[in-house]
Amino acid sequence: MASACKVKRWMVVSVLQLDRFTYKALIHGFCKGAQLDEAKEALFKMMVAGVYPTHGSNRIVQVVAISRAHLAATMPPLLFAAAKTLFLSHFPPPPSPTPRLQLRRPTATAAAAGDDAAASGTTARERRLTKVREERRRREYDRQHTYPGWARVLENACRDDEEMRAILGDSIGNPELMKQRIQERVRKKGREGFNRPKTGSVAAFKVSFRDFNPLNAFIWFELFGEPTDRDVDLLGGVIQAWYVMGRLGAFNSSNLQLANSMLDFDPSYDSDEASAVMPSSFHNISDVEFQDSWGRVWVDLGTSDYLGLDVLLNCLTQLSSEHLGIKQVVFGGRKLGDWEEGMTSSDYGYKHFKI
Repeated sequence: MASACKVKRWMVVSVLQLDRFTYKALIHGFCKGAQLDEAKEALFKMMVAGVYPTHGSNRIVQVVAISRAHLAATMPPLLFAAAKTLFLSHFPPPPSPTPRLQLRRPTATAAAAGDDAAASGTTARERRLTKVREERRRREYDRQHTYPGWARVLENACRDDEEMRAILGDSIGNPELMKQRIQERVRKKGREGFNRPKTGSVAAFKVSFRDFNPLNAFIWFELFGEPTDRDVDLLGGVIQAWYVMGRLGAFNSSNLQLANSMLDFDPSYDSDEASAVMPSSFHNISDVEFQDSWGRVWVDLGTSDYLGLDVLLNCLTQLSSEHLGIKQVVFGGRKLGDWEEGMTSSDYGYKHFKI
């Protein structure tokens, strides 16, 4: 009852209206625990609040009878009459119990079944609803314990993937139908749309340095063949993005607060410390040039750290593996391969990407 009283006080503090069911539960609990004084107090508060129960509760009727006897014994006649008029007039004495009727079962089997249903107090509609609820619970249980894991993964993917939702449609919840929709999608789009072959190289490229000066040096790229226009755009786009990041001060090893942090919990970042670090900026870069299977770009890293070279190599590693095969990358050096200075004619295999 202590927890029930605590909930009742919380409802009062929260300005929630207490109805007759709330008071009925409190009075029932007090009476069951032989706390009649608390039950009477709850009854009086209930009547003062203007809430009057029906005669469906024997506990409330019992408290009303005890309250009448208590008032008659402790109050003067005039005050008892006034209290009875104000508070207890809504509770007449409980009616006498009516005798129960006993139903006899007929001898016929169908009649016996009908009388059993009538005696149970349920109608045909209620029995149908009960059967539907049981069947629904059984299906939900089977779904939770026998539902395929791959189907549950597809359902979770549909929450953020509009294309997946369009493919599955109304088949969600039916693994067989979901499988049919996926197979139909694969047949229409073709396996090439899902399993596109890689155009890069399975072999890792070689990295070397030749008198590399970060303030004035070339970076050379040797490909496995003469690059196409698509290859020029891919490699040039990577170099351009790398330069933009360096120009904005991304390659600053003095401010790596999150590099060694554990991401199992929310890390902290000190903005004041980041703003106090000396800026690190990429100074200048040339266009990316290509002759035959060689490409190069001139760079002035400025105050950027060698961290920028690691970032570039990481990008080139993925680019070479997935899209464009790179044979080697050389930092420094004035002339490599068959490179000819001043040869800028496309007729001789010269191409360039504008940064």
